Amino acid sequence: MKLNYFIVMNKNYFKLFIFIIGVHFGFAQNQDNVSVIKDYLVTSGMDQKDVSDLEIQSQSFSKSMNLTNVYVVQKYNGFPIKNTVGNFAIKDGKVVHFSGKLINDLQSKINTGTAQLSATSAVQKAAIALNITDIGNITIINKSSASKVMVSKSNISVDEIPVELIYELREDQLLLSWDLSIHAKDGENWYSVRIDANSGEMISKDNWMTKCTFDHNTSIKKGVNNNKANSFGFNTKSESAPLLMDGTYNVFKIPAIESPNHGSRTMETNPANAVASPFGWHDTNGAAGAEFTTTQGNNVLAADDLNGDNSPGNQPDGGANLIFDYPFDPTAPISAYQDASITNMFYVSNVTHDVWYQYGFDEESGNFQVNNYGKGGVEGDEVLADGQDGSGINNANFGTPPDGANPRMQMFLWNPENQFLFTVNNTPLAGSYRVLNNSFDNGSIEPPFAPAGITADLVLTVDDNATPDPNDACSVITNTAEMNGNIAVVRRGECNFDAKVLEAQRAGAVALLLVNNVPGDIVMGGDGSNFINIPAFSINQADGEALVVQLASGAVNVTLASEIRENWIVGADGSFDNGIIVHEIGHGISTRLTGGASNSGCLRGDEQMGEGWSDWFALMMTIQSGDTGAEARGIGTYAIGQPTTGGGIRPFPYSTNTTTNPVDYASISDDTRFSIPHGVGSVWASILWDMTWAFIDRDGFDPDLYNGTGGNNLAMQLVIDGLKLQACTPGFVDGRDGILAAADLLPNSDNNKCLIWSVFAKRGVGFSADQGLSSSRADQTPAFDLPPTSQLDCTDFTLGVDDVNEGVFQIYPNPSTGAFDIRVAENVGNSTISIFDINGRVVYKDETVLTSTHRIDTNLRSGIYLLRIEAENGTAVSTSKIVIQ
Repeated sequence: MKLNYFIVMNKNYFKLFIFIIGVHFGFAQNQDNVSVIKDYLVTSGMDQKDVSDLEIQSQSFSKSMNLTNVYVVQKYNGFPIKNTVGNFAIKDGKVVHFSGKLINDLQSKINTGTAQLSATSAVQKAAIALNITDIGNITIINKSSASKVMVSKSNISVDEIPVELIYELREDQLLLSWDLSIHAKDGENWYSVRIDANSGEMISKDNWMTKCTFDHNTSIKKGVNNNKANSFGFNTKSESAPLLMDGTYNVFKIPAIESPNHGSRTMETNPANAVASPFGWHDTNGAAGAEFTTTQGNNVLAADDLNGDNSPGNQPDGGANLIFDYPFDPTAPISAYQDASITNMFYVSNVTHDVWYQYGFDEESGNFQVNNYGKGGVEGDEVLADGQDGSGINNANFGTPPDGANPRMQMFLWNPENQFLFTVNNTPLAGSYRVLNNSFDNGSIEPPFAPAGITADLVLTVDDNATPDPNDACSVITNTAEMNGNIAVVRRGECNFDAKVLEAQRAGAVALLLVNNVPGDIVMGGDGSNFINIPAFSINQADGEALVVQLASGAVNVTLASEIRENWIVGADGSFDNGIIVHEIGHGISTRLTGGASNSGCLRGDEQMGEGWSDWFALMMTIQSGDTGAEARGIGTYAIGQPTTGGGIRPFPYSTNTTTNPVDYASISDDTRFSIPHGVGSVWASILWDMTWAFIDRDGFDPDLYNGTGGNNLAMQLVIDGLKLQACTPGFVDGRDGILAAADLLPNSDNNKCLIWSVFAKRGVGFSADQGLSSSRADQTPAFDLPPTSQLDCTDFTLGVDDVNEGVFQIYPNPSTGAFDIRVAENVGNSTISIFDINGRVVYKDETVLTSTHRIDTNLRSGIYLLRIEAENGTAVSTSKIVIQ
């Protein structure tokens, strides 16, 4: 059997990835997993003392690969080391796959072994660093050990605060730190924080709450800062069993109808899957009969949260017969169809749970259930799904704590015009005005800030620099006494928008209203700041200057609020956009599977692909018979008021046609078009979408999402298994390698891997690609080559020309003897044509003007090559396989 692995090792780290493994180290089958892992690591080159204290964080059995996934964390002096996670696949008493980063020579990297800071002090330091105010009395309410305690909510967290001593690696030093999580009361942030146990400084933080704002294609321009047999080989799905109960729901059916724009609702009876939800969707005790007649059960608790207080509100009640049939009129106030909205959210959330259960997101792997029915994992963590959530708008989010703690999904209402309620309560100017929210990239508070809004007086700022405008807050505000507790009015000027907000906040303002200095609207944009905690809106020049003039005559009292009210008529309710709901739950799937169910911190870094997996989950749950890969698929078109043919909320719609979607691995460095994390993730989703359609083209499409045997089902299995096998803190190459490892552990391995390699190579994540650090999206090296034939022979593997050209350009003949024509659909202009061999070397290059047909005549030897065309104007960047005979 072939053995192909590489080891990268220096004095600091041990890093190992195995792609094709069939090696037996002579371990006895009855050895426990920890012993197997330790022996394996020592045999592979690690020091015995550095693996002497390994702890299993979680483990699960993967039926598709017939192996156990074991996730271990490295420890020193009994304290775990943050994200030094080893991901092992064990089969028949041997390691058949490993990925991860473990540390060598631990002792030399320890800065201290004792903590000078208490757990309660660490929580206080964290709250201050996160700019959380009104800190209450911080007390320990439960103590597992001296290094692991539970702290009170202390008026800063929705949940009690777990605190544990760990080590965190920073600049080759292991810093003793307090690791804690604060679920902020605003519901928008769920911080995972490390506080130095000696200095009290915040070393690092992550946010378990993933915000899925729409970054592109909004209606307002953003401001700037100034049927074939498949290749499983066996049936991986469980046999169905009779359900003990059923229900009926009037909903937009998955996968047929993605949103109200895609079709009408239908009555779906008994949609629960018997394997994933054996007692139905309204059970929690594992006995016949529903415990709840409302939208609550084992997998999901769905309710409204119009008040934005993270407490369940209204829940539709289907009665004893569980019939959830409610009217929906999108032109009516939101209160008129709230029951219909929550019912759809409940239905889609449960279907998503049931579908991905079939592919391995089960109890042991960290799925979301009240009762795990004795199947392993940690229970008590159904999804808390908030519909018509009043804590935000034009958005959705999902917070994923470790296994056993409840994730929270917040589905917001969508108002694409980004307008909010601004009411002048006195003076001749009394009435309502149009104001626009900011679009800061991070850190700014998102409205509505409270159900009742903010009522206060307007105060024109005065700063200490009269040039060019003393009212632009571009320097220190001097009228702080007057400003305190009121709303700052600031003219647009030369300094950054976020700087103005921070200055007004420092002066004691409770909100900021920016007056444009040219006719029309302006949306404040920029990087924002982690320290901004007041709302910031803008108003057009005419209305704003009228308010400034009125201020000279006396106090102007206003109310600033979101328009989220029961009588509000919105552009769209996110709970009717099935793709968005699936996307959000997808965050929970990728987070729980990467690094194991007990680790929620592995998807971090600028190159992490969480948004990409979530988009792909949404695409896979809404794909239908008759679809083609070349069709443009937009994400969130309903929510932002686009037709079904719209481009959606990503830089490009998803399509295998590289004219429609031209992205590749190099694209993630473009911070103008590809934001972090949504834009970066969209490139990853584009690759997964290409891979899905390559499998569908080969194996056919099966509309059965649960037990199908089509190419789409194989892709779903490979992605789930790849998530389980990839390294903690992955980048694109890690993600690719996880999928390849999964393919290697399934039947028809080489053929599947050749297809996967061809797809990834087409988008620049070929054999020679180097991701650099996953913490950076600017140090990657794209490559478009396949593995050398000595490692994996893909010589006989070919994709049809139409499969890879997709109308961008055509090569004829292909295969050829070395001479062929490139035919383009339109005049491309000045272009560079490059041909790469299988090792990624450039073997031919031509700079020319591409019109309709261009002749290439080479003396290349027989083999498989990649041809890449780059247009000077950037309108066409395409890669295709060519075969020379």
